[in-house]
Amino acid sequence: MNKVVNIIGGGLAGCECAYQLAKRNITVNLYEMKPKFTSAHHNINLAELVCSNSLKSNDILTAGGLLKQELRELDSLLIKVADECKIPAGASLAVDRELFSKKITEYLSNMKNISIIREEIKKIDTSFPTVIATGPLTSDDLSTNIIDMIGQDKLYFFDAIAPIVSFETINFDIAYFKDRYDKGTKDYINCPFDKEQYLKFYNELISAETVELKDFEKNKVYEGCMPIEVLAKRGEDAIRFGPLKPVGLEDPKTGKTPYAVVQLRRESFDNDYYNMVGFQTNLTYSEQKRIFRLIPGLENAEFERLGTMHKNTYINSPCVLNEHYQMKNQPNIFFAGQITGVEGYVESISSGLVAGINMFLYLNNLELIDFDKHTLIGALSKYIANKVGDFEPMSANLGLINYNEFKVKDKKQKNQKLAEISIAKIKEIKEKIKWN
Repeated sequence: MNKVVNIIGGGLAGCECAYQLAKRNITVNLYEMKPKFTSAHHNINLAELVCSNSLKSNDILTAGGLLKQELRELDSLLIKVADECKIPAGASLAVDRELFSKKITEYLSNMKNISIIREEIKKIDTSFPTVIATGPLTSDDLSTNIIDMIGQDKLYFFDAIAPIVSFETINFDIAYFKDRYDKGTKDYINCPFDKEQYLKFYNELISAETVELKDFEKNKVYEGCMPIEVLAKRGEDAIRFGPLKPVGLEDPKTGKTPYAVVQLRRESFDNDYYNMVGFQTNLTYSEQKRIFRLIPGLENAEFERLGTMHKNTYINSPCVLNEHYQMKNQPNIFFAGQITGVEGYVESISSGLVAGINMFLYLNNLELIDFDKHTLIGALSKYIANKVGDFEPMSANLGLINYNEFKVKDKKQKNQKLAEISIAKIKEIKEKIKWN
C-alpha cells in the first residue's frame, strides 16, 4: 500500500524531512503557504534563510562544525546543497542564500514522489500521518489549532534580523578586508573605530528610538539574537567584547588593533551585499540609517535590507514530544524545526532529518531510531524531550554531549575526542537505518 505523509511547512526542517521520506519511497505532500508571506519572509522559494546566511563554523571541533558533519554522514540534502552554495566566510559555512533556496526548491520539485502544494493549512488533520514544521513564524490560525491539539500554553520569544549593506557604498579608504587571526581568505570587511568614534556611536546607540513590540509583556528575547542596542545597554564594553571585538583584526593601514571593529560578511557569490555581523536590531528604520552611518567606512552606506524584530513561537516540547520528535499521545504526528525549540538553521535541519527517518520507520512498523547522547543530533533531541524546569530554545553546543566522562583537561584534545566518538556513533546508527 502506498504510504503518504503530509508535511506542513517548507522551511529548512520541512524540506529535509521531505527529502528523507521521499528517498525512502514515501509519498510526500509538502504544504507551503507562500506566496502568503510572514513579516520576516521575502523569497518565494523553499528553505529560505531569514536571519543570516551563515550556518556557523565548519570546524569539526566546534558544535556547529560537528553537527554539520554528523548530518553529512547521514546524507542531509540541505547540508549538501549548502556546501555547493558556499561563499567565502573564513572558517564558517556561509551560503548565497538566494541560490541555496532556489536549488532546494528545484531538487524537491524534481523528486517524483513529492508534491509541493502552495496552500495555507489552518487546521491539522490528526488522523493523517503528519509532520508539523511550520517554524517559529507559524500563522495565527494554525498556531491556535496546534495549541488546542497539544493542550499546552504557547511559548514565545523575540528574534531579530541584521541589516544588509550595499558593497559599492562602503568606504575602503577606511574599511579593510581581513579575517580574525587571518584564518580565511580575507572574507570579512572590517570597519575600525578609535575610542572617540566608538564612544560617540555607543552613546547614540543606547539612546536611540526603537520599535514598540506587540505582546512584549513577557520580555523574552533569545540570547543568541540579542538586539545590538539591548546588548549595548549592559555596559560600555559589552559590544566591544562581543560582536565588535577587535582582537586579531589589526588594521593593515596602521598595523594597530582598533578600539572596536564592525565586521560585515558576504551575502552572495556576486559580492554585491554584505551582512552586518551581530547587528540584529529593533531600532526604527530612520535611527538605523542615522546611527549605523556613524560606523567608520559606512558613512555613505545604502541598505539593501534594514533590521527588524519579530515574535517566534515554539511548543513546550518536553510535555508534548519524545526523543524522536514524535507526539507522545498521537504517534502519527511529528514536529520538526524551530517550533520544537531547537534554535538555529543546522539544528532545524537536524530535527527534520530525525523526524523524517523516524516517520518512515513508524509507517513501516519498525523500531524508531534513538540517536546516541554522544552525538549532537541525539543530544538536541534528548534536550527537547527531557528538559526539566523552564524550557527555552537550545542551539547546538558541546556541553550537551560533555558528560564529564572524558577525563581530558586540554580543551582541543577533549573536543577532538568528543568529535571522534560522535562520528563513530553516527556511523553505527547509519548501519541500523534502512536506506532504500
